[in-house]
Amino acid sequence: MSLLDAIRASPDALDHLLWHGDFDPTLTYEHVEEVVLASGAPLERVAKDGAGGTFFLCGEGGEERPVLYADSEGGAALLAVGVPELVQLLLVLPWWRDCRRLTAEESAEAAEEHLEMAEESLERELDLPAERDAVAAALGLEVPSEAEALARLREVAFGLGPSFVLLNAEEGCAYEPLFRA
Repeated sequence: MSLLDAIRASPDALDHLLWHGDFDPTLTYEHVEEVVLASGAPLERVAKDGAGGTFFLCGEGGEERPVLYADSEGGAALLAVGVPELVQLLLVLPWWRDCRRLTAEESAEAAEEHLEMAEESLERELDLPAERDAVAAALGLEVPSEAEALARLREVAFGLGPSFVLLNAEEGCAYEPLFRA
């Protein structure tokens, strides 16, 4: 069974990733506009977020392919090399969208805001690390530290990311990078 199938089959994992990671692998409707990679490599939609963004696998193969995220406003970034790495990122840094420069300071601020908003929305105190660890164990994934996840995101986004330029298929304009060095 693929990791995406395992997530879809696990109510706890799916709920956690939907709520905290804003990652819905049950919705694969069209992106807000037709997009292509500048390299001509294929794109496969694998999940959506609540704001109209789309997670794509790039190239040929299975879940080991690079994962690109495109928001609904014309921004994109390579987030991970493979679905397991993406899920680890979403488990450890579900607030990655708020870390435009990928710094530890941004991550700490975003984490605090994320937890406060989640607790207010659920009207209960959360033990997010325990919940995250249980989901990771159920999916057979290790949980990297926040620093490791942030460093890997930086490495992928700035190292490999420039090779994965997303274009509006109709107009040919490139999506803007979501992260700034």
